[in-house]
Amino acid sequence: MRTHLETEADLALALARLVERDPRIADLVAVGGPPPLRRRPGGFAGLVSIVCSQQLSTASAAAIWKRLEAAFDPFDHHAILSARTPKLQRAGLSMPKIRTFREVARAVRDGAIDLDALGGMPADEAHASLVSIKGIGPWTADIYLLFCIGHADAFPAGDLALQEAARIGFKKRKRPEAKQLVRLAEAWRPYRGVAACVLWSYYRAVKWRDAVPIQQSA
Repeated sequence: MRTHLETEADLALALARLVERDPRIADLVAVGGPPPLRRRPGGFAGLVSIVCSQQLSTASAAAIWKRLEAAFDPFDHHAILSARTPKLQRAGLSMPKIRTFREVARAVRDGAIDLDALGGMPADEAHASLVSIKGIGPWTADIYLLFCIGHADAFPAGDLALQEAARIGFKKRKRPEAKQLVRLAEAWRPYRGVAACVLWSYYRAVKWRDAVPIQQSA
């Protein structure tokens, strides 16, 4: 079963079905409110923009991305494969991120991955396809699937904000690690991504800060 979040109505229906599976979710929504629909462009640029933002402040990532878009028109895998390293560094990319950009670009060029086809796959299959690209980790894959594809079952279990929200919301003594959170989320299939959105909204309410996805440090 594949469910996608294209509209607010899609999200509301998925949330209602999620609450039927786990009534505790309703308690989190009562605190954090219904989660907003958050979508961003997909494709090559969408995936590498997530890579660009990793371990950076929102302002720093936005500044680098703005320089990249100004330097490359169009900004696509062809542009990255033909770009010289110093030009990418001047935009603000680190060498590890440059290597990942190029790995993604080669995968798209060679047909090793079809980013447009990921939306038609089950979340776990699409996730496996993404992490097969060197430099793309589980968190990046799931953030892409959830926000760029709108996959309702993508679940970034390595996200620190989700882990902390689960600790508080489900009254756990310790913050669950990624594997523990994956086991907890099994009951939420095929709406694990909706549960993630609920947890982020809950985190924002209880911590009084923006509930942006927070990748676990390497």
